[in-house]
Amino acid sequence: MPLDADMIVLLSFAVFAAAAIYSSVGHGGASAYIALMALAGLAPEEIRPAALVLNIVVAGLGALRFIRAGRFDARAFWPFAVTAIPAAYLTGGIDVPEAIYRPLLAGALGAAALRYLIWPQIDVVKSVHAPGLAVALPSGAVLGALAGLTGIGGGVYLSPLLVFAGWADAQKATGIAACFIVVNSLAGLAGRMSSLSALPSFLPWLAIAAMFGAMIGTTLSLRHLSKRGVLRVLGAVLGLAAAALVT
Repeated sequence: MPLDADMIVLLSFAVFAAAAIYSSVGHGGASAYIALMALAGLAPEEIRPAALVLNIVVAGLGALRFIRAGRFDARAFWPFAVTAIPAAYLTGGIDVPEAIYRPLLAGALGAAALRYLIWPQIDVVKSVHAPGLAVALPSGAVLGALAGLTGIGGGVYLSPLLVFAGWADAQKATGIAACFIVVNSLAGLAGRMSSLSALPSFLPWLAIAAMFGAMIGTTLSLRHLSKRGVLRVLGAVLGLAAAALVT
């Protein structure tokens, strides 16, 4: 659906704000972009590939900045990524009825949001150890499949799991999640290459807005957010994602 100039400007500002918030915890913000573009009146076939492109822009910038700052752990990343990538590719072209997955995901994300908004100190002091392959490999496949089915990068699922299980501290989870989102979003987009023709013509403007938002969000995270602060923001982001799924 064509949008007028005023709506494109409004949508760009909304994408900018979402990118700033989500990128501060290593997320790409696809769930927010999907909700925003749906509210703006875009067709579903335009929304999913556009959200993945914006995800790659935001999470890609976040991944670069967080890795450079030492907020990354390859041992906790690759066991999930190696099975998530093919799973996201295979499920990227599958359309699942939203009535099935939206309530389930919203409930799980809402519960995690309450945990990190109310009791972040539990995970701040938790000891950290690398995940075992017997758990990480199948978990990565499940998360990748979810990412492909829902049209988002999967970081919103991975980062709370990493922190809750003690596989990474809150700050390193930001870099791990950002990298996970990039590879899954690329795989999901590759799995639905035919949808690229449906990308809206104004997507470059949204991408520019998302990039500037990500610059602000990652700077905030690197300079001002402690481990507890990251978990508080993560709780807010998970709550926003849950709300986006039920709107």
